[in-house]
Amino acid sequence: MASFQNDLTQGSVTKKLIRFSLPFLLSNLIQALYSVADMLIVGWFRGDTAISGVSLGSQITMLVTNLVVGFTVGGTVLISQYFGAKKHRDVNEAIGTLFSLLIGASVLLTAVFMLLADPLLTLLKTPKEAFVEAHSYLFICLCGTIFIFGYNAVSSILRGLGDSKSPFWFVMIACVANIGLDFLFVGALGRSSDGAALATVIAQAISLVLSIIWLIKRGFSFDFKPKSFIPKMDKVKLIFKLGLPSSIQNTISSISFMLMTALANNYGGVDASTAIGVVGKFNSFAILPAIAMSSSVSSMAGQNIGAGYFDRAKKTMWIAIRISFAISAVIFVLVQLFPEYIIRIFTDTPGVIELGIDYMRAFAFDYLLVAFFFCFNGLIIASGHTVFSLINGVLCSILLRMPVAWLLGYVFDFGMTGIGAGAPAATLGSIILCGWFIFSGRWKANRLGIVEERYEKG
Repeated sequence: MASFQNDLTQGSVTKKLIRFSLPFLLSNLIQALYSVADMLIVGWFRGDTAISGVSLGSQITMLVTNLVVGFTVGGTVLISQYFGAKKHRDVNEAIGTLFSLLIGASVLLTAVFMLLADPLLTLLKTPKEAFVEAHSYLFICLCGTIFIFGYNAVSSILRGLGDSKSPFWFVMIACVANIGLDFLFVGALGRSSDGAALATVIAQAISLVLSIIWLIKRGFSFDFKPKSFIPKMDKVKLIFKLGLPSSIQNTISSISFMLMTALANNYGGVDASTAIGVVGKFNSFAILPAIAMSSSVSSMAGQNIGAGYFDRAKKTMWIAIRISFAISAVIFVLVQLFPEYIIRIFTDTPGVIELGIDYMRAFAFDYLLVAFFFCFNGLIIASGHTVFSLINGVLCSILLRMPVAWLLGYVFDFGMTGIGAGAPAATLGSIILCGWFIFSGRWKANRLGIVEERYEKG
């Protein structure tokens, strides 16, 4: 077995989960760090308007990223189930197909979002003084879409094979390069949000190229020859079956958060926009334990479901919930006690701090809830029931997140506190639906046809 392959169907569930999830958590932490670095360094050198530009531009780039993350999640689940079922030829065919689909998608989405850049920024009610900054950041980041997709493809493949350590080193390289280039472009060369975007794109390109070179030199089972990239239609269908619902769910969730930003922008202009951006960047750290556990559950449970070990897959989910909730509870308490100090890391503008505290304290209840939702969802996705995950996500985004934010923020005049409350309200609704689906046993239905009878009886 290659060094980047790891059988997650044997041994202690707790030990396997912790060893697998820790590099995943560190990878996500570092990825969030270099995203925050753009905003911090731009804020230090260029002020609140530049922060608002980076925040708004990055929300749209995150929308693009979320379009592909669904497909990479589908790739991880497919590869992990094939690997758990010992179907190694299918593993390689799934890898080649995933690469081809993501390369094509990156080209298409880059063109589409370049055309939609101005309308989307207008939809977000981008303050006039921040529009140029946001547009510059967005346009340059879109040019690097192929590198984002490529990195996500490599990471999802390795995690499906049980390797969470290698993606950690790839993202570490990107982080160090990004921060260094931020100081070069924004600090030394005096550029603004466009400099931060250039730093991000170049860092991602470096990370992707080095990761592919590393895989080739380490004898990765996929040979990267042109013929190996020819898509296999049965794999295309399965990746779309798994990935499209997740992609749509992520996209709708991103849009709902963008609309919450538009509500805030309409409520308080640049101060509110900056506050949303600052709190949003902190949120990207705060929910990392739950995200890491969710993705770990998807990979580990996927292998066990492929091998027919359903009880072990469910046990993985419960252990992940306990770990992520314990960490999230600590973060929640810190936010409730010290919100002003957190916001001052980014800016000392009084109006931003005041609005940010209200928004952050309300939003922080989401940290406690996502520990359950993400881990529930990780098991559901691992079992191939991504359509249920889609329906759940869409219903809660449309029927809860935005309506609650609007009602509490505007109708009942709770302002930023009310807008922030929309997130935990939606998560609570999702938990209820996910809990019903899991406890009813519906998640055990074989959706992909990979689990063979001999494994189910094992």
